[in-house]
Amino acid sequence: MYRQRLWPISAITVLIALSTLNVWSMGSRVPSIGMPIEDFHLTDLDGRTQSISQYRGKIVLLNFWATWCKPCTKEMPAMQSTYNKLRNEGFMVLAINELEDDDKVREHVMQYSHTFPVLMDRDNKVANQFGVFGLPVSVFLDGQGRVQEYIKGGLLTEQTILDIVARIQKQAPVRVELAN
Repeated sequence: MYRQRLWPISAITVLIALSTLNVWSMGSRVPSIGMPIEDFHLTDLDGRTQSISQYRGKIVLLNFWATWCKPCTKEMPAMQSTYNKLRNEGFMVLAINELEDDDKVREHVMQYSHTFPVLMDRDNKVANQFGVFGLPVSVFLDGQGRVQEYIKGGLLTEQTILDIVARIQKQAPVRVELAN
């Protein structure tokens, strides 16, 4: 009987100890569709700080990636092509690199001729905010900064991006009514 009581207390103690070590911080909770995101600030490869709030009014594709990730590299031409087609129509691609060296990322961007902004998530806080573990992850935001699509591990094609953007553009703005 004594051992049965000890186990739950030991399990709770272990969980508390692990949580204080930030073991659970990687890849927190995946945001829900329709959920507004918290503003964040990241530095681009030119050293300028950018915030997600500066893109309000645009449909934004946040793409979490790394240079060593083959699927990430494979889907980037589709992102570039769609960015070229739609950037003057309120569409933005923000490629968020996780934990890599600026020079290595800059070399990759130049090699593949990417012109969309690349932001550096040096401490992985933004990736954690979006529940990212495993790459690539793509998150589409509407003009109000709400999550409209979350794609984990799937390769983006130009047609997939065009279809998602068209669907987001057709949606009526969400109305929120508060009771007095």
